Amino acid sequence: MAEFYHLNCVRIVSSVNDNVCGHCLLIKEGERLVLVDTGIGLMDTMFPIERIGKELVEMVGYRFNEDLTAIRQIEKLGFDPSAVTDCVISHLDNDHIGGLADFPNATVHLGQEEYENYLSGNQRYLVTPLLHNPVIRTYAKSDFQWHGLEARKLAIDLKLSLYLVPLFGHTLGHCGVAIESQEVKLLYVADAYYMRVELTDETHPVNSLAKMRAEDNRLRLASMDKIREFVADHSEIKVFGYHDIEEFSEFMDSSSPKS
Repeated sequence: MAEFYHLNCVRIVSSVNDNVCGHCLLIKEGERLVLVDTGIGLMDTMFPIERIGKELVEMVGYRFNEDLTAIRQIEKLGFDPSAVTDCVISHLDNDHIGGLADFPNATVHLGQEEYENYLSGNQRYLVTPLLHNPVIRTYAKSDFQWHGLEARKLAIDLKLSLYLVPLFGHTLGHCGVAIESQEVKLLYVADAYYMRVELTDETHPVNSLAKMRAEDNRLRLASMDKIREFVADHSEIKVFGYHDIEEFSEFMDSSSPKS
């Protein structure tokens, strides 16, 4: 049976919220570990200016703490970081992939559109997180549907199922991740919204920030509509994003310690 560990691997102080998190998911099945997004990496905390750049550090509002990195949290849980065989990536913004270098032998799984966007030379992306040249496996458009959403099944040999779910807009290849086992069904929407309040309050200041950071705001709004419909139709499936500290706290406060 798979075990799930929710890790906060980022701290950002912004004008909208002074405690923005980076909600990564660690999946343990047997001795194997899989990370869904990686947060800020160990090298980022040690050399932030060299790896991220002073302008981006100040603009985003990063607060660096080695203890928040996925590798340190995995060690604290008593697991071997070398057991991380795969990293499932929603998109290639630095705060989601800075930790990839801490798991150099892990295969990186992401949407084909996102990798093509990165390879196009898009100035949005930093090159440092992929300088260790990981094995990258991409996934193209699929006809398969997971509870009404396009889903691209990941080639990871686990008993549970993992899918990339296109939720384009924040970036041109941005995907959520669906996780399904006998015990748990989750939909991680990454940065499709920054805060869950965006689903219900279009006047909240975070909406302006989300619009500003979106590569295609029309697609972002369409993805938000997909999430609203999904939430309304599937109350049995837990939906969560990357940056909402209140959502993260709900998982940590849950009576179910592993899901």
